[in-house]
Amino acid sequence: MRLRIKLILSLCFLLILAACSSTSRYTKTYEDNDNKTEYRFLEARTGIASFYASEFQGKKTSSGEIYNMNELTAAHPDYPFNTIVLVTNLKNNKSVQVRINDRMPNFKNRIIDLSLKAAEKIDMIRDGIQEVKVEVLKWGK
Repeated sequence: MRLRIKLILSLCFLLILAACSSTSRYTKTYEDNDNKTEYRFLEARTGIASFYASEFQGKKTSSGEIYNMNELTAAHPDYPFNTIVLVTNLKNNKSVQVRINDRMPNFKNRIIDLSLKAAEKIDMIRDGIQEVKVEVLKWGK
């Protein structure tokens, strides 16, 4: 009986100790121009990305900013404006960091609409739409 109690207490101690240890399950190293940066992701989603370019150039976005297709920005159906996300093209594993400054309509499986510059960075111009992973780095206000 005493051995059983010691065993149970030991297991409980090990479980508590394991629960208190830090984990890096949401950490990823992102390489951009030979600089390696580690990010902790707050949320991740996969789905289809599209991009928008010249027909919206110079027009007002939902946030009130003027759209510039040469900036690293994106439209998202519900993320707060100024949220920073890392978008990774799942076909070639190229990534780009963008800031949410616009809204987009809800299309089936479409989760983000990138600026032309952002789409170029992850080589999705030729395909037009691409399966991506969107990882939130910092929530906007």
